[in-house]
Amino acid sequence: MSAPAPVVQVRGLTKEYGRGDAAVQALRGVDLTVAAGDFVAVMGSSGSGKSTLMNILGCLDTPTSGRYLLDGLDVGGLDEHQLSLVRNRRIGFVFQSFNLIPRTTALANVELPLAYAGVRARERRRRALAALDLVGLSERLHHRPNELSGGQQQRVAVARALVTAPAMLLADEPTGNLDSRSTAEILDIVSRLNASGRTVVVITHEDEVAARAKRVVRLVDGLVAEDRRQDAPWAVTA
Repeated sequence: MSAPAPVVQVRGLTKEYGRGDAAVQALRGVDLTVAAGDFVAVMGSSGSGKSTLMNILGCLDTPTSGRYLLDGLDVGGLDEHQLSLVRNRRIGFVFQSFNLIPRTTALANVELPLAYAGVRARERRRRALAALDLVGLSERLHHRPNELSGGQQQRVAVARALVTAPAMLLADEPTGNLDSRSTAEILDIVSRLNASGRTVVVITHEDEVAARAKRVVRLVDGLVAEDRRQDAPWAVTA
């Protein structure tokens, strides 16, 4: 029986902005493989290429050259409509700024990706309730974002990211707008999700966040300068 395909498989990835003398190489030949169930923290200083890599992994941008397979699917030849389907169904995004719809309840925010996917109302409700329960917000279903703390808003965002059962949870500086207590709560949730088998890739500059990961990939000047496994002493077991 063959092993399952990696969730992320990147080979020779480059990204260049501009032309001629003004050209900037954000990525200069990145190779990266993320197996199912892994927890990877991608780190790097400003200008290292980590945001560019995140945008490509999230199918928000395309590389100048190289190949990217997501859950066995080569995304290089997809058109914008196909990429939007991939983003909706195979990637669960968590952003630093939460990106919740202000006038909509927590429940409706979590249901939204399923509505885009054409899931029927009853099934949307069932799956959204389960996702909010998973992040401990069953008692805040009908609260709007301005009625929730920053940590609670990010938990709604995590529930929204999970509700489509994506191949990968992709988080961009998920604790950047949170205080220390809320940061610990979000990291506990993400660690539990990974312990239950979810594949997690986190873009971060915070050592506290990277300490939860099983693996740290560090970018310098558009190249992978370090790729190491680590014991995650603060990881939460299932």
